[in-house]
Amino acid sequence: MTVSPHSFFENVAADVPDPTTCTHLTGADHVASLTAAIGSLNGQLAVLDDWGRLLAGVLTGESRGRLLAAGNGGSAAQAQHLTAELVGRYRADRPPFSAICLTAETSSLTAIANDYPADELFARQVEAHGRPGDVLVLLSTSGRSPNAVAAARRARECGITTLAMTGPAPNPLAGVADDAVCIDSPWTATVQECHLVALHLVCAAFDAAVLAEPSRVPTGPTLGTAR
Repeated sequence: MTVSPHSFFENVAADVPDPTTCTHLTGADHVASLTAAIGSLNGQLAVLDDWGRLLAGVLTGESRGRLLAAGNGGSAAQAQHLTAELVGRYRADRPPFSAICLTAETSSLTAIANDYPADELFARQVEAHGRPGDVLVLLSTSGRSPNAVAAARRARECGITTLAMTGPAPNPLAGVADDAVCIDSPWTATVQECHLVALHLVCAAFDAAVLAEPSRVPTGPTLGTAR
């Protein structure tokens, strides 16, 4: 069931320039835009905590599920950042967890792009790597990237839960995802910066869940010790 997307804030500060009338932001404008977008993050902590706990349940469950993540351009880098935090670590030392960034495997990307329609770029990988019960995180500053929307639809067919981080709602990706956090800013950079904060909050919630007492997983090896 698709649920209503969550917005980090509802009212953009009146003194932040609009992209339709301004082609660039000064340093002060950029900070004002980011401040407006971050301002209501406290009201959405519960949403991101829920996502972290959901991931913890999937990745530490009996079937040892998997996280898939994808995005285009800067959002591709954000997706890879997220998977690195789970395979490596965020803050506390802990065991690694299965997380695959669908934008990082260049041979698969180029093969799919060469042989199939562009919309299949992520969807085919979701079908290949995902299993029922897994989680797919999709990032899109516009929420309108066709390959991300196609991946969300394929995930639903495969029984995979889709969590989306997007720009302003409503948008197609938020509409097909199982849950969405939508940043109500007209500036791409501001949306990306808020996505990074949100990803870190998800990672913090994930760590808190898996390392809570009693811990769901064994304590990880001490850093610097021989293996």
